[in-house]
Amino acid sequence: MQPRTAAQSKTVMTDLVLPSETNPINNLFGGELLARMDRAASIAARRHSRRIVVTASVNHVAFNRAIPLGSVVTIEAKVSRAFSSSMEVYLDVWIEDRESGECIKANEAIYTFVAVDETGRPVKIAELVPETDLEKQRYEAALRRKQLSLVLAGKMKPLDATELKALFE
Repeated sequence: MQPRTAAQSKTVMTDLVLPSETNPINNLFGGELLARMDRAASIAARRHSRRIVVTASVNHVAFNRAIPLGSVVTIEAKVSRAFSSSMEVYLDVWIEDRESGECIKANEAIYTFVAVDETGRPVKIAELVPETDLEKQRYEAALRRKQLSLVLAGKMKPLDATELKALFE
């Protein structure tokens, strides 16, 4: 299986915030943003794995900036690391300033997907080769996040978490 780059999984979705998608103070519902991010991340994961993918977890979401009614929202998703059958997908959410056209980072998230066959069983996927400095940084951090998640879930002993040894010694 040929390794793939993060760029090969890149998914960009741009949409407008409509009145039916906002809360009483005219900002995009958090759940609406989560759904949009899940769709973008699933496309990125599928592009990397070339398989059916299912959302395994939402590892991190930061709602740093409200997204007002009428905003143009762009979600960029890329696979940040591939493991045996799972992939971490990093998402950046941007809002476009109506007057200047400048894009401002509003939110970010990290999702985990698993590639499966037609019966729902996990399948092996290609490795990911990071290219840019940011991709390399996210690639390295993904292993720490995975190990921490496994330790917290009781699926890995703290002393076996090679990337987290300094935290547990």
